[in-house]
Amino acid sequence: MTIDLAALPEDFLWGTATSAYQIEGAVAEDGRSPSIWDTFSHTPGKIDNGDHGDIACDHYHRWREDIGLMRQLGTNAYRLSIAWPRVVPGGDGPVNAKGLDFYDQLIDALLEAGITPSVTLYHWDLPQVLQDRGGWPARDTAHHFASYASVVAERLGDRVQHWTTLNEPLCSAWIGHLEGRMAPGFADLEVAVRASYHLLLGHGLAVQAIRAAAPGAQVGIVNNLSSVEAATDRPEDVAAARRLDGHTNRWWLDPVHGRGFPADMREVYGVELPELPGDLETMAQPLDWLGLNYYFPSTVADDPSGPAPRVRTVRRLGVPRTGMDWEVDASGIERLLLRLTDDYGARKLYVTENGSAYPDVVRPDGTVDDPERTRYLEQHLAACAAAAGKGVPLAGYFAWSLLDNFEWAYGYDKRFGLVHVDYETQRRTVKGTGHRYADIIRAHGERRRSAA
Repeated sequence: MTIDLAALPEDFLWGTATSAYQIEGAVAEDGRSPSIWDTFSHTPGKIDNGDHGDIACDHYHRWREDIGLMRQLGTNAYRLSIAWPRVVPGGDGPVNAKGLDFYDQLIDALLEAGITPSVTLYHWDLPQVLQDRGGWPARDTAHHFASYASVVAERLGDRVQHWTTLNEPLCSAWIGHLEGRMAPGFADLEVAVRASYHLLLGHGLAVQAIRAAAPGAQVGIVNNLSSVEAATDRPEDVAAARRLDGHTNRWWLDPVHGRGFPADMREVYGVELPELPGDLETMAQPLDWLGLNYYFPSTVADDPSGPAPRVRTVRRLGVPRTGMDWEVDASGIERLLLRLTDDYGARKLYVTENGSAYPDVVRPDGTVDDPERTRYLEQHLAACAAAAGKGVPLAGYFAWSLLDNFEWAYGYDKRFGLVHVDYETQRRTVKGTGHRYADIIRAHGERRRSAA
C-alpha cells in the first residue's frame, strides 16, 4: 500500500507506546503500592483466564532489552507511562526514591539511544489507597494528582519535554465507573459523571503543576475518540449518533477547549456536576498539543430503554474486524484528525495510539508473520498521511503497542504488539508488522535525507 510519506514533516516522531501496569510487572518491588488494577485483576471473574499484571512483560527488569528493540525498529520516540503507586505509594505524601530512580535511569537510557521520551502521568493505575478514600469521584484526588505530577516533572523535566496528563479519561470514567468492565469496577452513572469531572479538573491542575516545575514543557492530553455515524437516517438514530458523539468525543474535548461541558449531554445524564468557581477555567489550560487514540469507528441506533447515552451499536456487514471484534475502517482516523484541526483548532496533533489485535502464530523457525496487522498499520498510516496532506498539523505517530502485554480485562489473549512476547520465557520476537514499520520509518528518513 502506498503511504504519502512526503506529506509528513521532516521531524516526524515515529514511536511506539506502552503503559506501566501492562508491561512493568514487579508490582510489589522497591516500594510500589497496589493500584486499583492490582485489586481489580485479582478479583475473581473480572479478567479473562484469571490473568493479572503481576509479572506482565517484566519490563521493570528487562527495559534495556526493550530499548534495544526500539532501536531495532528504528523508532525515534517512545510513549511510556509512570506508575503513580511506584512513585508516590501513599497517593500523596512521601515520595518513593527507588520508584523515581527507575524512571530516571529509563529516561537517560532512552535519550542515550536517540529516542525521545513522551511521558504519560496517568494510565489508569490509581493508587488503591486513594481509591479507598473516594477515588476519582472525590475532588481531593484531582489535587493529589497535581501534586504527583509536580513530583515527577521536577525530577524528569530537565530531560523530558513531551508530557501527557491523562490517557483516555473516558475509559477511567465510563468503563471503570459506569460500565464496570475496568477498574475500579463500578456501574453507577452519578459516580461516573463525578469521576469524569474530577479527571478533567485533575488534568488542568496537572498542566499547571508541570509547567511550574518544568518551564518549556510541551503538555497535552490523550483521548480515545471515535468517528460516529447513524445506522439509518431515521431522526431517532441521528439523535442517537449525536448522543454517542457527545458521550465519546465532545464531553472530553469541549471542557479542555474552553467550551464547558456539552449542555445536551448534561441533560442526557441528568447528574449535577460538582462545579466550583474557576473549575472550568482550570480545565481549559492552553494545550501545546492534542493526542488521538483511534482504533475503530462506531455505527449506532437509538436504544430508548437503554442506559445513558441510550444507544446500541449496529454491526455493519462486510466490514473486516480485528481479533477484538472491532471494525477496521481507516477513514475514521482521517476524519477525526481533520475534525480536531478544523473544529477544535489543534495546533499540533499526535496519533498517540493506533493498532490492532490478531491471533499470532509462532512458526517453527521462530518468526511471527501477521499480515492482517500489517495491513491495518499500512491503511491507518496512509490515512494519517492523507490528513497531513490536507493541512492537519500531525507531528507524530505512536503504534500500539511495542510489546504484547496485559490487555486489561482481556488478559493476555489479545496481542497488539509489534513484538511478540512469550509470557512463559519472556522471549521477544519482532513480528512481520514490526519489520514493516521499520521499513516505513527507514523510507521516511531516506526521503528526508535525499531532500536535504
